[in-house]
Amino acid sequence: MHILINPGDDLPIYRQIMRQVMDAIAGGRLTAGERLASHRELSEQLVIAPLTVKKAYDELETLGYIESQRGRGTFVSAHLPKVSRAVRDSQLLDSARALLSQAYLAGLRYADVLKALAEANHDLTDEPARTRRKES
Repeated sequence: MHILINPGDDLPIYRQIMRQVMDAIAGGRLTAGERLASHRELSEQLVIAPLTVKKAYDELETLGYIESQRGRGTFVSAHLPKVSRAVRDSQLLDSARALLSQAYLAGLRYADVLKALAEANHDLTDEPARTRRKES
């Protein structure tokens, strides 16, 4: 997995790492049991402090997305965190409202949001971006 850091981003670097690892897991580009780069390897690759990578990995481990095995390395967790259907649905609805509110305030239309979602899905999963619906 290749991680890209944007120093000018409002999101702290450790959060950028977390987001990209979580996106890769969600999109299937990282699978259960897959080994991640060590703190040192990733910090050298990104030219950042090893403690920044450690902070990202520690938070990901606390959330249940990755697990460290002493002497072996860091791996994608075999058992990803589960949330109840009610909590998941509530979080999704909150996120959808926030996304639509932001889009509408920016002058975008619902169709623009659907297109952006299709592109984001493609980025996460490598599935083709489909923005047209079949007409009945």
